[in-house]
Parts: sequence; structure tokens; C-alpha cells
Amino acid sequence: MTNSSELKNRHIRSFVLRQGRVSPAQQRACDTLLPRFGIPYSAQPLDLAQAFGRNAPKILEIGFGMGDSTATIALAHPENDYLALEVHTPGVGNLLKLIEAQQISNTRIIRHDAVEVMRDMLGDATLDGVHIFFPDPWHKARHNKRRLIQAPFIAQLVQKLKPANPEPDQVGGYIHVATDWQNYAEQVLAVLSSEPLLKNTVADYAARPAYRPLTKFEKRGINLGHGVWDLVFHRK
Repeated sequence: MTNSSELKNRHIRSFVLRQGRVSPAQQRACDTLLPRFGIPYSAQPLDLAQAFGRNAPKILEIGFGMGDSTATIALAHPENDYLALEVHTPGVGNLLKLIEAQQISNTRIIRHDAVEVMRDMLGDATLDGVHIFFPDPWHKARHNKRRLIQAPFIAQLVQKLKPANPEPDQVGGYIHVATDWQNYAEQVLAVLSSEPLLKNTVADYAARPAYRPLTKFEKRGINLGHGVWDLVFHRK
């Protein structure tokens, strides 16, 4: 029998575990490196400073795919710490391989559902930024309800961002979403614009920030005339 607490904590998952083939190297990385660079999911608050061994700006990345962009950003910005979330084993293994090969020390991985990690492990006002790059667009209309970027999710996520400092010109933590589906971009813009604690950095869509590298897939799409939309909002 399901109790009320279990019902409250249920949510529509924005992913389906299509693990695909895990290469021997990816599996070996998970087996040997995840104990070092991974953080097990636990339904209790996570001390981010302790997890990274220092006090530094903390950026959450939700759904890092194969981890190439994550590794590039982390390597280029050693002043920040990156908490990377992904459920698919091949991607986790690939990012772990990159971490080892490039000696990246400022990235930790949680292999678990981002909604549950945010809800159970992250304290309020602990994040300096959130990256959500190319989330599953669930492009069929009947599947739109599975999209990650929905008003209830953003209302919870914004609480995890550090608020703006009362000092002049000091902004709060940011949410950066990138998508190559125009319909999803329009939904994201509407959802983020409707959140009273967020403020858009521009009138609508932002230019790609320099820290976000172009992926091979993205470059190919741009060459074919496909659009990419970046949205960057700050907490008020």
C-alpha cells in the first residue's frame, strides 16, 4: 500500500533509461573512478564544501550526456566546482575517463535522478549556477509533460540558487538552459519568465556565453541551418 509521503515524492521522470552499450573502458571507469569522483545518492543534505574539499562557487549541471562539455568547462574554470548529474552509465563512464585523462579535480558526479538529488540533497541558497544543456525535448505533444523544465521544478530549483546580494550590481545565482528545439525554447522562456524570483539577463534569448563550448552535434546542426537557443536567468 502506498502512503501519502510516497505519493508526495513521486514525479514524472524526464528520462527513460536507454543505457545502450557500455564499453569496457566506460564500465572500468565506473568501477574504479566513481568511488573517487562520485557521490552516492542519499536522502539527506549534502555538504558541498566538504564534498569538494574547499569553499568555491558551486555549479550544478543536470544531464551532462557524454560529459565532453562538462569536462571542457571544468578544465577552463578551475575556480569553480561542478556537481554533475546523469543517469546513463555510458555518459558517466565517459566523463570519468575524461576526468582521469585531463586530471580534472573540480568535478563530482551523482548518478541519480536530478529531481530527487535537488529535493533531498541540496540545501537552499547553496548554488552559484545551474547548467541544463540540451535536455530531452520530448518533442511529441503527448510527451511534453515529461519535459524537465516545468514551473513546479523551476520553483524548487530557484530556491537552491544564492539570492542577489543587496550591494549594488550584485546578482544572484543563475540558470542557463540551452536547447535546439524551438518549441522547447519557447516553453523554457515562458516558464522562467513566469518565476517571480528570476530575472532574464536579456529581453528573450541570450547569446551563447563564452564558457559553453559548441558540441560536434551542435556545430553540425548550425551548418545545416538549425537554431540553438540559450536562456540565462539570474535569481533576484
